[in-house]
Formats: sequence, structure tokens, C-alpha cells
Amino acid sequence: MKRRAPATERNRDPLAEVLARELPQSGLVLEVASGTGEHAFHFAGRFPTLDWQPSDPDADARASIAAWRAEYEGSNLRAPLELDAASSDWPIAHADAILCVNMVHISPWEATMGLFGGTARLLKQGAPLILYGPYFEDGVETAPSNLAFDASLKERNSHWGLRKLADVDVLARQSGFVRTARYAMPANNLTLVYRRN
Repeated sequence: MKRRAPATERNRDPLAEVLARELPQSGLVLEVASGTGEHAFHFAGRFPTLDWQPSDPDADARASIAAWRAEYEGSNLRAPLELDAASSDWPIAHADAILCVNMVHISPWEATMGLFGGTARLLKQGAPLILYGPYFEDGVETAPSNLAFDASLKERNSHWGLRKLADVDVLARQSGFVRTARYAMPANNLTLVYRRN
């Protein structure tokens, strides 16, 4: 029932350092595509003044999130929601921040379009959407490991693959967001912060 993702243990603490700078002091954080639930478990404990709302479209992932939540000793980790980022119908009406880790490249582009659309409906002006994962950047040499990862993703699903950061920035602007921060992370990943205009 309870799943583990090896990458989570490697990236959770560096990501938490960025979140400490970018998240509000209080309110509700919606995590889109929570996967195993390990991040939700860790970040809810790291930020006890924030309510953490995990979500995932996959029933097995939600079962794993629920299993992690059953071991959580605090009261600020909510039960997982069934949420498909690509859908225009999200089961939540408001959030003070949104986090999405490792979804943009492991989903069709329509999911990222839906993510920004949903985020625009939920967040108030100045509130952050925080993305984590690998991207192609203009003027920055792509690490061989990311090129290989991109190829392997496209072999699994032709609609998956690393996205160009410039394309994400354009989509963000079209959705009423501006990128306010870019953090270089371990294993050639980035954390990107977009805020509602």
C-alpha cells in the first residue's frame, strides 16, 4: 500500500529549503500529483503552520498517500483528493500556494496547461505556483543524464518528455503568472516559482 520513490529522499530537503523561502507562513498548500505521498508527509511535518492537501489522479497513488498519512502524527496533513491536472473541474476551490513535483515531464502537455488553468482559478494575486523537475533551458547545456531521461520518457509515452522552460514561461504569462525565481537543484533539476499577477 505505502510506496517509496528513491528520488524523494534525495530531493526533499533541498526542496524544503526553497519552500521555506517561497511558501506563505500559513494557509493551505495544494500539492498536485503527489505520487507516493512521501513529500506530503515530509513537508507537512516541516511546515506545521501550513495545511497540506495532497492529490493525485491515480487510485494506487492515493492509497499510498493515505497510508503515509495514517502514520503522520500531526493534524495538518489532509486526506488525498482525486485531482487530474488536465481537467477543468478541480475538487477544491481555493489554495494559498500550489506545489507540483515531477509532473510536467511525466504527463502530456495538456496536464501542464490544465495545471496553470486550475492554478489561475485557485490562487490570489501574489500567491505561488512552485514547480520542480528537469527542463531544457535556452543557453544552458543540457546534462547528458537529462537527455537520456528525456529519450527514455518519450519511449514510454510519446506525449511525455522534458519541456522547454521558455514554453512554460509563455504558458505562465498567458495564464496570468510571472516567473519570480529559478533555483538550481541537485541532479540537474530546477525549482521554478511563478506568482499570480
